[in-house]
Amino acid sequence: MTLTQERQVILFKPQGSIDLDSGTNLSEQMNQIKPQGHQLWVIDLADVDFMDSSGLVPLIKGLTTARQSGCRLVLCNVKAPVKLILELTQLDSVFEIFQNYEDIFTSASDKQSLLAS
Repeated sequence: MTLTQERQVILFKPQGSIDLDSGTNLSEQMNQIKPQGHQLWVIDLADVDFMDSSGLVPLIKGLTTARQSGCRLVLCNVKAPVKLILELTQLDSVFEIFQNYEDIFTSASDKQSLLAS
């Protein structure tokens, strides 16, 4: 018998701005998840128009937790003001960032087919 485990997607969708208060809420949401090695954590920033430096803390904490647990954390739908903060802090090279939610899975299947050939 062969057992396969499907990748479980955990989706976080913060809204408005990510600052000290909303960043704390995002951290609390991430802390409620028991990380497992097969999980994909997606932070969809489509509804986030602003992020300050304190908003980076939950993203970095989440990435650290995910990596320590064998999970993968990605960002998607990053708007220009948020992307600017990530670029200024050079965190755009630390996080996997996708144009939209669908691209996360398209990219994964492309990689799979490249590996298979």
